[in-house]
Amino acid sequence: MTLGFSRPKLGSTSNYWDSPDIQGFCQLQAEQLTSQHPILFARFVYYDSLLKAHQEVTNYAQNQVPFASHILAYLRSEAWLTNFPHVLTIQSFKLDYLQFIAYICPIGYKNQKPEYIQIITSEPLCSNSQQYVQRSAMLLSKYADLYSDHGRQKSELQLLEDILHRIGHQLRNSLALIGLYAHNLYLGLQNSPWQEQAIIIGNSIQDLELNLNEIIDCGQGAKLRIAPQDLKGIVVESLNCLQPLINQKQLQINIPDTSTTLKIDRLQIKQVFDNILSNAAHFSPNGGTISCSWQIFQEEVLIKISDQGPGISQEDIPKIFNPFYSRRLGGTGLGLTIAKKIILDHQGNIWADSVSDRGAQFSFILPRPKNL
Repeated sequence: MTLGFSRPKLGSTSNYWDSPDIQGFCQLQAEQLTSQHPILFARFVYYDSLLKAHQEVTNYAQNQVPFASHILAYLRSEAWLTNFPHVLTIQSFKLDYLQFIAYICPIGYKNQKPEYIQIITSEPLCSNSQQYVQRSAMLLSKYADLYSDHGRQKSELQLLEDILHRIGHQLRNSLALIGLYAHNLYLGLQNSPWQEQAIIIGNSIQDLELNLNEIIDCGQGAKLRIAPQDLKGIVVESLNCLQPLINQKQLQINIPDTSTTLKIDRLQIKQVFDNILSNAAHFSPNGGTISCSWQIFQEEVLIKISDQGPGISQEDIPKIFNPFYSRRLGGTGLGLTIAKKIILDHQGNIWADSVSDRGAQFSFILPRPKNL
């Protein structure tokens, strides 16, 4: 059996953040090992980064009688582990309570405890069988890294959602109060030319509430409306909204002639382009160039947006996506935070760099399903 794993497929009703099942992965690996002669028993010990604890998975060969409880307790005590070999190497060792041969293949060492695959056999393992065990350890190591990254991103997403909800609650309260005062002004300015100003204030508040609702919706991955969308069409739409600023600064815009189709939420991905392109236009010098390009791979698209502005300092790069952190005068510090949240919700990745000490570049990856 060939093992593999990939990112979950996007769909209109799928739950994008179902956690990878590392325990199930270990169970499958253990079953595969115990199906190989002469392996009688396989025991996986790994660190679950979400539970913050070491976990265990065991499996016996089909006709192997389970070990007595005191033997399992001895294995778990790790009293036999007097010498921890190099990672992904196999070493045999003796057990006090069993006449069988035992092997260990270390995976790593986390939270002051080892991770490893323990094998008990009826006879010495041949070189092919040892390599099979090593491959299982390598697969588990890689899967554990993906599982850890997934957990970190999931926690990050939850934090961003909480922040956006708190912001939304505070802003709605303030807007409601301003709206009440605007309505009172309207009523108190009957037959006054200033009444029109009160109407404008009230209408502006309604527009702000609509924009706020859109921002909050962009912070909720469960509300993604996934459908096939043309990438270049979204970029052109974002640029059209920025055309007055582009014309004012006489900016040169470079985008590819080719396009591709992605399964994405159009409104939310447009919000990403709006934020990044708006920053690029704001920081670009008069007559500067903004370049937007994409590379199409088999299962993903890499998109890059660069400008010729002052760039991003090395001190700013780790903080650029943090909530309320902004390099723009009067900026809210939420645009790039929301952009990152949207990209992560789409199971992509986003990062920022400075280009040759002049200009900033934002890069992000979006999945590209094979059937498009």
